[in-house]
Amino acid sequence: MNTKNNYCIIMAGGIGSRFWPLSKSSMPKQFLDILGTGKTLIQMTFERLKKICPITNFIIVTNINYKELVLKQIPELLESQVLLEPLRRNTAPCIAYACNKIKMINIDANIIVAPSDHLIMQEEEFIKQLENGLNFTSKNDVLLTLGITPHKPETGYGYIQIDDKTADQQIKNLYKVKTFTEKPNIEMAEVFLKSGEFYWNSGIFIWSLKTILKTFDKYLFDIAELFRSGEKLYGTKNEIHFINKIYPECQNISIDYGIMEKADNVYVLCGDFGWSDLGTWGSLYENKEKDKNSNAIHGKNIFMYNSKNCIVHMPEDKTVALEGLDGYIIVESDDTLLICRRKDEQQIRQFENDIRMKNK
Repeated sequence: MNTKNNYCIIMAGGIGSRFWPLSKSSMPKQFLDILGTGKTLIQMTFERLKKICPITNFIIVTNINYKELVLKQIPELLESQVLLEPLRRNTAPCIAYACNKIKMINIDANIIVAPSDHLIMQEEEFIKQLENGLNFTSKNDVLLTLGITPHKPETGYGYIQIDDKTADQQIKNLYKVKTFTEKPNIEMAEVFLKSGEFYWNSGIFIWSLKTILKTFDKYLFDIAELFRSGEKLYGTKNEIHFINKIYPECQNISIDYGIMEKADNVYVLCGDFGWSDLGTWGSLYENKEKDKNSNAIHGKNIFMYNSKNCIVHMPEDKTVALEGLDGYIIVESDDTLLICRRKDEQQIRQFENDIRMKNK
């Protein structure tokens, strides 16, 4: 496969607040070795995608505060490949910025857009799906997303409903999208699972540069116009000043809501390659190895007594004894300790916010 037109945009600007206290705004989860593999999540994402995309064709979009972290963790990149957002404006402006940069280099680009912090267990199958997707988008004026075969009624993911006809005889499990649904309640998620028509929305996209630029003009014209107005400044010393000026004017909107849910040329390539968005301690617990009492433990000196179904993440130099716990998250990082029931983990963002406000 000729890869010279393959480009990868990695979105790496999030703060990972649901992984507090391990993930902090100064060191978000994408820059942490949260799985204990010896590589951070963004390093794993880069290593995976460079099997299909030349290193020179990568663009990382991140917050201005994380520039040095990106360049330190992925030293193969040039500084010009790291785009800096002055503030967070969700995924649509981030993607518009990267696509306008690519436009200056290769108008025939075929682009994969991926978050920096997802887990892919079956990389060979994942790469095969990406190759199929790139082949499809290079020949068709379409927006493609990857759908994941659901294996439980998950309420933390968005869902994609497929049309009942295969969209391409050459590519298995490729369908036109019928509807998108945001995170459903448990009853609706169970209905989705039983129907066989719904897939989890992975947040990984594939499209040609020409198609996505045209689509921005149609559905998010104000954002498209803002970034287009800097055409002559990209790649010059004035680029950062221009971006810092226009970013506050950008609508704060996701690519899903701004484009994917509105466009009529959206397709989904469905599969199962061991995907998780690793969005919460609960999702990490599901993907970690567990002991005989279903405890997922990170740390050298953790002693568990009459405890089960817990996730424990402690610094290597800490000795911890836990007794009589069932279904808890126990995490220490720097000077902060979190003890929270797994079923109440949606409150972690609130804990982090309360503590930050008190310590201001």
